[in-house]
Amino acid sequence: MIKEMICIQCPRGCHLKIDTETLEVTGNFCPRGAKYAVSELTHPERTLTTTVKVLGGHIARASCRSDKPLPKEKIFEAMEIIDALSFKAPVKLGDVLVENILGTGANIIATKTVEKE
Repeated sequence: MIKEMICIQCPRGCHLKIDTETLEVTGNFCPRGAKYAVSELTHPERTLTTTVKVLGGHIARASCRSDKPLPKEKIFEAMEIIDALSFKAPVKLGDVLVENILGTGANIIATKTVEKE
């Protein structure tokens, strides 16, 4: 079976075709496209971006993200963990908020500084 997808690894947006049995990729203009297609078909990953609650800060939430992609099937479980958390201000840009979330090796880091009120 042939699956079609658009590569998002660069602005070119190659229209890829991947044979789901042989994992042969066509339509890519660079090696990154083939790697992306195989990864997306066999084990898709996403960088998680969200916010966390901040208590006593000048704003109520701080943006955060995973420092590396998480397996797509673990995104909702990771969101449940993050949503249950709250941090006391100040939260600084780059602070590790959750280490090794769900044993994936990815840390959740703050991408915004929230000072005390």
